[in-house]
Amino acid sequence: MKNRSILTKATVLPVLGALLFWGGCGKEPGEATGGGATGKIRVGEYASLTGKEAAFGQSSHKGTALAVEEINAAGGVLGKPIELITEDDQSKPGEAATIARKLISRDNVVALLGEVASGRSLEAAPICQANKIPMISPSSTNPRVTEQGDYIFRVCFTDPFQGRLLADFAKKTLKASKVAVLSDVAQAYSVGLAQYFKEPFLAGGGTIVADQKFSSGDKDFKAQLTAIKAANPEAIFVPSYYTEAALIALQARQLGITIPIFGGDGWEAQELIQLAGGEALKNTYYSTHFSSVKETPEVQKFVKAYRAKYRDEIPDAMAALGYDSALVLADSIKRAGTTDGPKLRDAIGTTKDFPGVTGSISINADRNAVKPAVILKVENGKYLLVETIKPEAVKL
Repeated sequence: MKNRSILTKATVLPVLGALLFWGGCGKEPGEATGGGATGKIRVGEYASLTGKEAAFGQSSHKGTALAVEEINAAGGVLGKPIELITEDDQSKPGEAATIARKLISRDNVVALLGEVASGRSLEAAPICQANKIPMISPSSTNPRVTEQGDYIFRVCFTDPFQGRLLADFAKKTLKASKVAVLSDVAQAYSVGLAQYFKEPFLAGGGTIVADQKFSSGDKDFKAQLTAIKAANPEAIFVPSYYTEAALIALQARQLGITIPIFGGDGWEAQELIQLAGGEALKNTYYSTHFSSVKETPEVQKFVKAYRAKYRDEIPDAMAALGYDSALVLADSIKRAGTTDGPKLRDAIGTTKDFPGVTGSISINADRNAVKPAVILKVENGKYLLVETIKPEAVKL
């Protein structure tokens, strides 16, 4: 497991800059607010630091905290350091909404960073929207997240993009025209990604030979996999989070299923290998946002800094997206010249060609990031880069 020595309420001082507008007395126009008498810019973060998806939240938080440290070490934003106030939603339904209310009403944050999981982002987004507090999700890919309002943004790609690129990958790279789907009916992420995969795959002449379901927390998938094996697919698509993906791969191999198994960015966690083992994950692939082996200056600088801070740990996509979300926010505060909510919202919305570690980030009119994706292969206990897909290569 990843290092869990993370406080459930962490205050990280050396970082970001001016984020939230909480109307204060005696403020001059354009003066940074959200820190009160502390002279700091308060930014809220909510993440699954414990619970079922703890690997997601811990990685995202580590990336965010590193970015804040670097920003503060460089002088902060608008002449003030960022104070990162982090809360643990414990991977539980309902907690994200409670935390968002607390961060806004009690901690007076100027913006929120979070969540990784789409379901929890969907809980907090309406609260941020109602309070006119900008929210940037590092990696919630369900399109409904940013549809909650004009204060809600993301620095990751969306599931319509991811579903189509996976449909193309199945046909062109895996040479699979017959695919089985095994999805999680309890997760908005899984339901949405399954649909966004099936539509273009079928339209392109592919066949879904089996469409099986499960619910988060299930541990026995042998019945669904037996039905899938009988349907004789050429590949299996599993749009789930890493815990279930690992168990599915392990049980599929135990049943003698050797065909490719592939999924989306919900697989992104070192725990995938720890839970399934290297043998079970042979011939498996997934789409995600980042590869630590890319030789770009931004990536290698980030990897070096991350490994130095976190005991030689290699950053994954969630860490990289957390890092980018904080940097985009700080850049937006700088360009806005204030942490006033509407002005900060407008600055985030005009982000263009920002040099993130996950690729060049531009925010479109729907408040979604337009950026590349990567396909990784799991082999010999490592994640290997298979290909990079640019946004223009995927027609939506």
